Amino acid sequence: MSDPNLKADKALAWIDLNGRPRSLAFDRPLLMGIINITPDSFSDGGQFLDPEAALKKAQRHIDEGADILDLGAETTRPGSWPTPADVQWRRLEPVLLALAQKPDCPPISVDVNLADLAEKSLRAGASIINDIWAGRNDPDLLKVAAQYEVPVILTHMLGDPRSMQQNPHYENVVLEVRDFLAERAAAAMELGVDRSRIILDPGLGFGKLQDHNLALIKHFSEAIPPGFHSLMALSRKAFLGHILGGAPANQRDLATAVANALAIAQGAEIIRVHSVKLSKQAALVAEAIMSLAEPPGSTSEVSDLN
Repeated sequence: MSDPNLKADKALAWIDLNGRPRSLAFDRPLLMGIINITPDSFSDGGQFLDPEAALKKAQRHIDEGADILDLGAETTRPGSWPTPADVQWRRLEPVLLALAQKPDCPPISVDVNLADLAEKSLRAGASIINDIWAGRNDPDLLKVAAQYEVPVILTHMLGDPRSMQQNPHYENVVLEVRDFLAERAAAAMELGVDRSRIILDPGLGFGKLQDHNLALIKHFSEAIPPGFHSLMALSRKAFLGHILGGAPANQRDLATAVANALAIAQGAEIIRVHSVKLSKQAALVAEAIMSLAEPPGSTSEVSDLN
């Protein structure tokens, strides 16, 4: 059983495969900007399939304050099928190589679940691996993360993208997600990944109904095993649209920002978003509230007057 008092380090530093120093400071919420280089992602499929469009989106994220860029070349929405590795690489390579030349580019996360694709991406300029399968689809991916000493994001998913939303069931979603993440983190450490480089994501929308997703936001701190960094990825997801009465994906950014602020209040360290600007505002407000010390004349002095 893990130590409940175990805390993750407040700073993470590493060197990417091109010799470039990289770091993340967890003294404030971090913003991860999504770039879907796909024809059919649920929110913005096809908009950034062209490398030039993807690069413009990346620059917009950077200008709006993104701390991390997250590139994905495979759709993982409910009902989707795997994209061949060679197709993913044709989409990723030109964008990665171009971003690697930008002096102002923050660390790049690549959303892959195959070891060979992860290694190619790291060599081309990525420096974080984001695996929704948490190393289960290709265990060698965790070995790649260990070998090159890069951070790896491990996500909870019930089933696979093709079937994950077909009546998912939990006895206690928070405890079951926490146990799964603890097991996958242990598997990564057994293969040599340092604890400090493991980032855990409860996987909203990956085999969860609306109440499951809401419970994981409300109890985020309980869903993440102690001693690991955390990420919340709820941007524009379907459950937000349902709450809003059927709002389409491109009209869910305000709801995304509100939900992310609540997740930050529960300890989420990184929030993965389509709109960096709006969620950054929400993160700043959440951080200001959560970091406020008790002001003079508040709790203790009011109690003295009663």
